[in-house]
Amino acid sequence: MLTVDKLCAWHGAAQALFEVSLSVQAGQLVVLEGLNGAGKSTTLQAIMGMAPRASGTVRLQGQDISAWPPHRRAQAGLGYVAEDRRLFSGLTVRENLYIAARGNVREQAARVLDLFPALKTMLGRPASQMSGGEQQMLAIGRTLMTGPGLLLLDEPCEGIAPVLVEAIRDALVALKAQGMAMLVAEQNRLLADEADLSVVLAAGHVQGG
Repeated sequence: MLTVDKLCAWHGAAQALFEVSLSVQAGQLVVLEGLNGAGKSTTLQAIMGMAPRASGTVRLQGQDISAWPPHRRAQAGLGYVAEDRRLFSGLTVRENLYIAARGNVREQAARVLDLFPALKTMLGRPASQMSGGEQQMLAIGRTLMTGPGLLLLDEPCEGIAPVLVEAIRDALVALKAQGMAMLVAEQNRLLADEADLSVVLAAGHVQGG
């Protein structure tokens, strides 16, 4: 479904990724592991077309999308949840969800609220008045409203309350059971036991590859 071949990326003059190669098949959960600074976020950004400078090949469903801008990659089925969530803080939960919707809005919203029941009581609440974990649920839900075929998630369980970490983890496991393909960057190994494959990054290099 997603194939990344010899992906390199730079931040200014500093090279951050060195020929990273990986793949995610339909329905797979692939975990991208590594410490802070290993290159996990940069890898996801480069796959999404958001790295300042990158080389290598990114293929989605067999099609080379390496030269495509981020919005076109999103339209092709890549869903990206950034570590900083990038919500519209002045909009309500409902508005954040609906503004991203493609296709049948009610069906998409029902699916999101089934995955994250806690959001049902917050639909009228501004995103700015949510906790970090609640915002993360909303960020994932908003991306699901676009109907992606593959999710890229950057540290979805990092720095939030343990009870909400469990809820987010359970939701991602449920998504996997539904057949959603995911590439998840994390350093706390919360999803490692559920993963079909783990790819370990260190200093921008795939370890053991």
